Amino acid sequence: MNTPAPAPQTLAQKLIARAAGRSSVSPGDIVTCKVDLAMFHDSSGPRRLKPMLEELGAQIWDKSRVVLVMDHYVPERDDESRKIVRIARDWAREQDLPHVYDSQGICHVVVAQHGHIRPGMFCVGGDSHSPTGGAFGAYMFGIGSTEMLGVVVTGEIWLRVPQTLQMHWRGRLQKGVTAKDMMLHMIGRFGMNGGQYQAVEFAGPAVKALAMQERMTLSNMSAELGAQAGLIAPDETTTAWLAAAGAPTPDTSGWHTDEGAALTRHEFDAGTLAPFVAAPHSPANADVVGRYSGTPVDVAYIGACTGAKLDDLRAAAEVLRGQRVATGVRLMVAPASQKDQNAAREEGVLQVLLDAGAELFPTACGACAGYGETIGDNTTVISSTARNFKGRMGSATAQVYLASPYTVAASALRGVITDPREVLA
Repeated sequence: MNTPAPAPQTLAQKLIARAAGRSSVSPGDIVTCKVDLAMFHDSSGPRRLKPMLEELGAQIWDKSRVVLVMDHYVPERDDESRKIVRIARDWAREQDLPHVYDSQGICHVVVAQHGHIRPGMFCVGGDSHSPTGGAFGAYMFGIGSTEMLGVVVTGEIWLRVPQTLQMHWRGRLQKGVTAKDMMLHMIGRFGMNGGQYQAVEFAGPAVKALAMQERMTLSNMSAELGAQAGLIAPDETTTAWLAAAGAPTPDTSGWHTDEGAALTRHEFDAGTLAPFVAAPHSPANADVVGRYSGTPVDVAYIGACTGAKLDDLRAAAEVLRGQRVATGVRLMVAPASQKDQNAAREEGVLQVLLDAGAELFPTACGACAGYGETIGDNTTVISSTARNFKGRMGSATAQVYLASPYTVAASALRGVITDPREVLA
């Protein structure tokens, strides 16, 4: 008797099936998955998990699979932040955790840079931007503290197998147009619930042509699209990045969506895409930069896991090289990690930004999370961050526009929202 051939599977189905110990899964199935990595930070982690674990008298299932990053309340500025960070540091010592990154940068960038996320893995994070891990061909999504408690004790989590929405990008991006513009375009088109808490997969020649950090931007902002996970099939770009991070060489062969797998596919043309800007107070208020050109800005902010990686800093420097920001404009730069900041310094990228008038801020979540040097009243900001909700970066009266690092830098240069292609030309 011939066994029927298995039905074609999406990348999401393959990743979940592996974690669930099954040969295949179908959308709608409820499965229990073994977790390869659980990541949390000073805000989402010890201060919430420690008392719950103590109350249960429970232990961490596998310390080698836990990563703790201090990035939200560092550097400590007041008694509350000192208390939160102290709880995290003390707990990390008590538990003798092997993977702790204290003030090294933002969790989504730091965890990737240290080779913790690899193709085929199933991961969870105590932060809404945890889908960033999907850029590496891993299934990764954000969960709350109670769910994280279950993971930390059992090493497992249940999941309803999602549908796959494939965002297929043909062509190639023009100079000065980035993954951030792709995301703002998609969020503008589908809205913040467009992902329907399903698995969004980014595919096509334009996605394959992206460098690793640009892919991370796509997966990162799948959160703003309302997806559970934001996946990209791993390839030679992924392998090269992980080799540089000192990670073991991954097997990428099977981690892709099969021909004929059931999914909903949306088509985009990267070649015709213009830079995008999202107006206050939602990433979904996105339109081509020309719609907002000429809007005066007070602050240009290059920061966050979304918009201050090395490639983002390089983009800003390309625009600002040999120039000064407009009089009255404050350019704030908070690199996403120490590693990226050091590389930017070695390459001379950081000096270009400083020479242009940038102020350097700590490699932490900072103003993106409304912490530290936040944005004042009635200030108009153009920012490379992922979110522009009212009050998110400080004052509720601040008007925050989202854009790519190219657009943020060009706007800082001119003092008004500017199409970066004008400056780059």
